[in-house]
Amino acid sequence: MQLGLALGYWGAGPPPEMADRVRTAEELGFDSVWTAEAYGSDALTPLAWLGAATTRLRLGTSIVQMSARTPAATAMAAMTLDHLSDGRMALGVGASGPQVVEGWYGAPYPKPLARTREYVRILRDAIAREKLVNDGEHYPLPYPGGTGLGKPLRSTLHPRRTDLPILLAAEGPKNVALAAEIADGWIPLFYSPYDDGHYRESLDEGFARREGGRPEGYEVVCMVQVEIDDDVEAAADRVRDHLALYIGGMGAKDVNFHYRVFARMGFEDECAAIQEHYLGGRKAEAAQAVPTALVEKVALVGPRAKIAEELGAWRDSLVTTMVVGGDRTTLETMADLVGTR
Repeated sequence: MQLGLALGYWGAGPPPEMADRVRTAEELGFDSVWTAEAYGSDALTPLAWLGAATTRLRLGTSIVQMSARTPAATAMAAMTLDHLSDGRMALGVGASGPQVVEGWYGAPYPKPLARTREYVRILRDAIAREKLVNDGEHYPLPYPGGTGLGKPLRSTLHPRRTDLPILLAAEGPKNVALAAEIADGWIPLFYSPYDDGHYRESLDEGFARREGGRPEGYEVVCMVQVEIDDDVEAAADRVRDHLALYIGGMGAKDVNFHYRVFARMGFEDECAAIQEHYLGGRKAEAAQAVPTALVEKVALVGPRAKIAEELGAWRDSLVTTMVVGGDRTTLETMADLVGTR
């Protein structure tokens, strides 16, 4: 299992210690660094900026939101960054959710699976320098109507690699199966090594539809929050707000993919209480309603010895890259426990 550094997306501005953390991760033997985007900082620009100060770290997006760019624009950016970084780019893409897609990007959200399938197919064609032709519903190429002058075009940029890895972020069973079928890797958001049977079934379903089955080197890149503290409850408290936000407030009441992930783990009643508090404006109560047992399903919290013991389950899981954040002490601890330095 490799280690990746989680940078995520920014709040009001770039974290002042961000560049130092990236350099530290490279020194500690981390394999990769991963950015994200929601409706603020984007995922690609920081990788270009920070990648220039590194020599070995893979540069991953976790994730580029599909509605933010056309497939061709995403392919252009990925190929450009792959050249600038000497082949270190890993392109993670995802459908995001209806609130962001329709509220921020002004694009329709329905049929995310069909949109994703078209998007990835066009990405691969563009990176392979094929002429772009697509008769699908969502990204027709050339564009029908308009001036009538559009024609299939091939990238003027020759890719550094035609097999630039494309990873798909997915939570629901059908989307996870799609990640296995069409992508080079899967990016789960909340994964538990203790309750992953439904994920394994979905991946197997997708691999069965794929010519040749599961490809060699298929990646599972998972962000895992790590809080080191002799007091387990104090460590868990630093995770509860984050989980309460996603379970209770990310998405509409009846359309919240994160809620469903934890419900499938057996926390249906707890999720309902968390969501009720959160949507009622009681965020502190929502966080308090997150049980420690739920936190420990998806995060590493507590003393170093406890985290070292629990890492065994993660090593035996589907995860190939554990993506972690934190201060230098946390990064050094994880590097020592995982054995990257």
